[in-house]
Amino acid sequence: MVTGKTAGPRASRARAMLAPLGTALAAGAAVAFVGAVDPNEPGHYPTCPFLALTGLYCPGCGGLRAVHALVHGDPATAVGLNPVVVVMIPVLAVFWAYWALRSWRGGPPIGKSVRPVYVWLFLALMIVFWIVRNLPFGEFLAP
Repeated sequence: MVTGKTAGPRASRARAMLAPLGTALAAGAAVAFVGAVDPNEPGHYPTCPFLALTGLYCPGCGGLRAVHALVHGDPATAVGLNPVVVVMIPVLAVFWAYWALRSWRGGPPIGKSVRPVYVWLFLALMIVFWIVRNLPFGEFLAP
C-alpha cells in the first residue's frame, strides 16, 4: 500500500547513483567507439581545429590515438602519443570512484570538495605541456 511518504533510503541512493553510472556508461561507450573506429585512418574523426589553424599541437592532440592504443593493449604507443591522457585516465577513474561513493553515501557533490588550488595547478601544468610539446626540445611530447 502506498502512503504519501517519500521514497526510502534505497530509492534515494539509487537515484543519487544515476549521474555517476550514466557518466561511466557514456565514457565506456566513447572508449569502445574509439577502440573500434581507428583514429589513425583519415576521415574517421575531424582534424584538431587548433592544429588546423596554427600548425601547433594542443594538449589534446594525439588523445584519441592514445586511447585507441590503450584499448588495443599498447601502452607504450599511447604514452608516445599523449602522455597526459594516459596519466589522466587512472586519475579520472579515482575521481569517478570518489564521486560514486559520495553519491551512494548521500554526501555533497564532488565539485564542492575539490580545492581551487588543484584546479589552478592542473591548468598550469596543461599550459606548460601545451607550450613545451611545441618547442624544439619538447619534440618528444608531440604525437
